[in-house]
Amino acid sequence: MARTTVVDASVIVVGGGSAGCVMARRLADAGACVTLFEAGGEDTNPAIDDPSRAGELWHSPDDWDYRTVPQEHAAGRRLHLPRGKVLGGSHALNAMIWVRGAHSDYDGWAEEAGPEWSWDAVLPVFKDIEAFGRGASALHGADGILPVTDDYPLVPIQQSILDAAVQEGLEYNPDYNGETQDGVSQEQVTLVDGHRVNTWTAYLKPVRSRIDLRTGCHVHSVIIEDGRATGVRYRADGEMRELRADQVVLSAGTVDSPAILLRSGIGPSAELSALGIDIVRDVPAVGENLHDHLLSPVIFRTTVKPVGAPVAGVSVTQTHAFWRSRPELDEPDTQPIHFSVPMYGEDLEPVSDDGFSLMAGIVRPASRGRLALTGPGLDDPVSIDLAALEDAADVASLVASVQQCRRIGAQPALADEWGAVEVYPGPSVGDDEVEDYVRRTVVTYHHQVGTCRMGADDGAVVDARLRVRGIEGLRVVDASVMPRITTGNTNAPAILIGEQGARFLLEDLAGT
Repeated sequence: MARTTVVDASVIVVGGGSAGCVMARRLADAGACVTLFEAGGEDTNPAIDDPSRAGELWHSPDDWDYRTVPQEHAAGRRLHLPRGKVLGGSHALNAMIWVRGAHSDYDGWAEEAGPEWSWDAVLPVFKDIEAFGRGASALHGADGILPVTDDYPLVPIQQSILDAAVQEGLEYNPDYNGETQDGVSQEQVTLVDGHRVNTWTAYLKPVRSRIDLRTGCHVHSVIIEDGRATGVRYRADGEMRELRADQVVLSAGTVDSPAILLRSGIGPSAELSALGIDIVRDVPAVGENLHDHLLSPVIFRTTVKPVGAPVAGVSVTQTHAFWRSRPELDEPDTQPIHFSVPMYGEDLEPVSDDGFSLMAGIVRPASRGRLALTGPGLDDPVSIDLAALEDAADVASLVASVQQCRRIGAQPALADEWGAVEVYPGPSVGDDEVEDYVRRTVVTYHHQVGTCRMGADDGAVVDARLRVRGIEGLRVVDASVMPRITTGNTNAPAILIGEQGARFLLEDLAGT
């Protein structure tokens, strides 16, 4: 896809994550004067580079380490939401799994926002992003900036999990980013020779000398004058400062982009007034529509042979599946993801360091939560309510996924070859008790979206071109704009949003 737009403008991009790094790169390529603010620092932690060590990044200085409020329908627990506080954003912390989602996800976005988001419109953008290891095709690109591959050997336990899923009745799908997602597959990942690749390392780091990169800078709010964004207020080295620009782009993520809007006076007026924040525009939708994928662990130990410790350069997850818990569904509603380690989390007593996990998962949640400020300052925590498992349909899907994972673990490829024994939920937990287990163990898949919803309706936060309604010169470009979450991991769609947002802004600046 040709990019020949040239602009003369100053642009502030807030957030050096998946979408923000794409925005900054594309704007710099077009000649814009770009300042990128990142609240975190450089990606110097060696656990970022090594996919086998991703678990070390949770609760580390590179993690915002957010928590929800107590979740009424998840046993009153406060769920951990890892979010990247580092160049690369959450793409520096995640498992690098490349999932575009279902084609119908984007046609749904098009119905809510505009034709720019239909599957036919976004497919060329996805192809333009990818340097796909198997080469170019009707559905994949080979000349993009971001390497995507499934050309790596499966460790023995992952091959056996894949075989067991087929024995359970799932079809093997060699390309879930192809015509259909259904079936069990090897994961496509952004990994090169055992090293993590994200949009910071692939897009922005090679051209960092062409932008004004400011780390350790936490943006408080947008400066808005006469209905137009003219800069940002931010904290650096313990003091508040300001920087002016022609355009402001918020790419701070599903938690922080709406928080910045709220602190700027853009949001539900009654709530903001109660916090002493001057109202710029009453937008009740800011912070609403929060939703996420959810997981519940099915954990096994082995009695015939050990799984073994994680190997440097090898991800602890290599396979996953997409499955419809009810045959009448239009798309898969579950995505169990398979780990070569026991994933006990915070709510299960560890039994052994050795084993494997089939993480039951739902990817089309119906529950919707919300995000709100507790005060006007940067150090006032954000109230995050996922409303996890509030909708009965989500519970039913996750229970069905747990039951399927239990059946997969009992198939010969695992039960006979490895001597797999279910540890959690465990043999004592009957089918009628799985719902209680799910509520006690559910965790998020770290895919929060939706808090700055795009749409064609007046209530949407941003329009189809990601412009904040009613404010000139201000955009939100990250996963927070998704009206509905995609079917599967959200990093690829977030990068797509970065590409689309950059194109829209450059076209508007050039008057095209």
